Amino acid sequence: MDGQMKEILTVSQLNDNIKDLLEQAFGSVWVEGEVSNLRRPQSGHTYFTLKDDKSQIRAVYFKPFGKPKSRPADFELEEGMSVLCRARLSVYPPRGEYQLIMEAVEPRGIGALQKAFEQLKAKLASEGLFDERFKKKIPFLPRKIGVVTSPTGAVIKDILHITGRRFPGADILIAPCRVQGTEAAEEIIQGLRKLQAAAGVDVIILARGGGSLEDMAPFNSEALAREIFSSPIPVISAVGHETDFTICDFVADLRAPTPSAAAELVVPERSALLAIIANLQQRISAGYGRYYADRQRCLAGLQERFKDPRRLLADARIHLDNLLESMQRAMIQRRENICNNLQKLEMALMHLSPAGAVREKRILINNLRKDTLSGWKRYLAARLEQLRKNSALLDTLSPLGVLQRGYSITRKPGGEIVRSAGVLTKNEEVSIQLAKGGFCARVEKTYGE
Repeated sequence: MDGQMKEILTVSQLNDNIKDLLEQAFGSVWVEGEVSNLRRPQSGHTYFTLKDDKSQIRAVYFKPFGKPKSRPADFELEEGMSVLCRARLSVYPPRGEYQLIMEAVEPRGIGALQKAFEQLKAKLASEGLFDERFKKKIPFLPRKIGVVTSPTGAVIKDILHITGRRFPGADILIAPCRVQGTEAAEEIIQGLRKLQAAAGVDVIILARGGGSLEDMAPFNSEALAREIFSSPIPVISAVGHETDFTICDFVADLRAPTPSAAAELVVPERSALLAIIANLQQRISAGYGRYYADRQRCLAGLQERFKDPRRLLADARIHLDNLLESMQRAMIQRRENICNNLQKLEMALMHLSPAGAVREKRILINNLRKDTLSGWKRYLAARLEQLRKNSALLDTLSPLGVLQRGYSITRKPGGEIVRSAGVLTKNEEVSIQLAKGGFCARVEKTYGE
């Protein structure tokens, strides 16, 4: 060391000096980022990390004293939310960490992780991966339970403790994997596949404790969601706390609010089952006792009724004779009824037989034939008589009749009848028709015009 005295500071003094310098150099600043690692202890203060894609800084929002400070109406910080903050830059000396003391926070839309979560959720929902019709039934008492989780965390201890308490001797097969980090999703998928290939596994629990949205990122993987959907074995999602939701919760066959709740859901309580079995055994024994007593009473009643079986035989014989007589009377009556019905049917058949109708029709046809012949004969005689009368009248009016009396008809060469001698000329040829035959003549002379 040189002779000049140097100022020696303690760590606390150095942190205090840094705090003073930062608070003097930076007044109120506006910072935009994404909320992560959000927590609210019992003190009422809100602690979170404000980050972007390259860096992050711690932040605190103190609970106001007295009247609350100005805050956005009905606004609460949420994991993954993008916000715009007005804050003071300060240092927390006990840890030597600088941080933002929030004065006002405004929402700036959904953060990148939350936005990706909502987009993937909407996509898988539209494909039907969340539909209830695809959910497989969780077995009541699985032979073997598969668990995909970290082998060193408190989660597996809670599951083993609760299943051991509820159903001692439950067979549990663990597929150890990381549940946080970039490679965790692939390890979880491999764990699921190993349990699917294992013999006798009836149900699989996918579990991890609570955490931030970044911590839950492996359980918001699309590849993991599709692996759960295609699993032939029912899957119970037990990721985070009751208020935490991941894509696995929606696609799984059953969502448990916590890993401990999943352990309670996957196996029944052995003592309760034993109590149910004991109760059923008691009911079965009591039922068999009542059944045996009823049979004994029935047997006693039968024995009382069968003291003298000969009387029963006598009654049976009398009853049999009565039945035989009744049957004979019924048979005779039945035969008579059949004969009567047969006679009635024969009479009806005779009335309905076509032979009588054919005979009547034949008589009718013969009568019609006779009537038709006699009618035609009368008609022909009348027509012949009328023809004779008309012939006689025609003969009286016919020129041939006149010719029969010696008259003749003279015609000119053109066929015109000559009624007057004046129409004839000398040497003109004429034809003369007689009653029988005719002849031609030449006019020599006309007279008497």
